[in-house]
Amino acid sequence: MESSVAAASSTPTTVVLPAGDYEVFLSFRGPDVRKRFGDHLYTSLVRAKIRTFRDEEELQKGEGIAPSLVRAIPESKIYIPILTQQYASSKWCLLELAQMVECWKQGKGHLILPIFYFVDPRDVRHQQGPYQQAF
Repeated sequence: MESSVAAASSTPTTVVLPAGDYEVFLSFRGPDVRKRFGDHLYTSLVRAKIRTFRDEEELQKGEGIAPSLVRAIPESKIYIPILTQQYASSKWCLLELAQMVECWKQGKGHLILPIFYFVDPRDVRHQQGPYQQAF
């Protein structure tokens, strides 16, 4: 799959991604985020022809969640965890976030762009509020 990325000179550059690779991996918890902000963000990325992984769109029926997510995270270039009050209460979300950080630490160009959705970034950074018990 090909996608255009604007370079600093504003001349389009073509980036070729191998089949199965994703440009963006979305991580979030809860139907309220999925059906509102998550859907809007996902739809905007897809309309911009950005190959985006979101569990309900990419997992095949009957396929285990963990192995699919484990494959999709390192295949993605950009990680967008949507951090909410409920995010830290999900074992899956915390495992996804830990794997994102591990991939980022490898220094292979992965980027983490967290969205703090009705949660104070200080609560996440200092592991307080809803994030205290999870960590």
